[in-house]
Amino acid sequence: MLPNLVTTASMFCGFFAIVSSINGEFTHAAVAIMIAMICDGLDGRLARLTNTTSGFGVQYDSLADLASFGVAPSVLAFLWALTPYGRLGWLAAFLFVACGALRLARFNVQVGTGDKRFFTGLPIPAAAVMVAATVLFCMLLGWTEGGSYGWAILAMIYVLSFLMVSNLKYFSFKDLSLINRKSFNLLVAAVLLLILMALKPTLFLFLIMACYVIHGPILTIVMMRKNPTEEEGATPPVLDDSPGCHPLPEGKNTLL
Repeated sequence: MLPNLVTTASMFCGFFAIVSSINGEFTHAAVAIMIAMICDGLDGRLARLTNTTSGFGVQYDSLADLASFGVAPSVLAFLWALTPYGRLGWLAAFLFVACGALRLARFNVQVGTGDKRFFTGLPIPAAAVMVAATVLFCMLLGWTEGGSYGWAILAMIYVLSFLMVSNLKYFSFKDLSLINRKSFNLLVAAVLLLILMALKPTLFLFLIMACYVIHGPILTIVMMRKNPTEEEGATPPVLDDSPGCHPLPEGKNTLL
């Protein structure tokens, strides 16, 4: 019950964000999406700690994520900045939802496979919080909804949509071995980050999310250079053309 209740709380925050966006309360909507991300990070950990993981919980979590991190941020972005662009604006909002659903479906079928240290494609919660952080950051600068900067929000929605369904690698932060090895250094860094967050929380959140979104392409390029594909790095086999030295087909055990 406990993990599913936390998932329900995440979905409630997403629904509250949609209602707040419709009512023009964009700050409340952005904050609600961020709270939904916190709840989304807790439900899975609670399920593992209480040994109550189940297939039902996985599917329920995905449905809640689509509402909280797919529909809610797309409605927020559309009503806040994309309405003046008409069809191009609501198509961008729909593309965000569709790519988010595809991202969740691909994640569900890839559970238990691949490297757990990385996500394939931008996680949908990160894309949603990037939208919310951008709204709060623009309000900090004094930009109101429907301003001339809407083209940048429109481009960002398209970019985030394609990043979610891309094959780029993003750190999942599930590997805690680095934290165990360098706990003191990370503790000092965490204290400094908390100080920066206390000084300018909106700016800090926007910069952190922007860095996370951008690090995916950079990380993928670095990994490709360090680990070339087998096709590029493999050495073709050398066959002996002399008589009687050709390999037999598989399954054959003929004595010559």
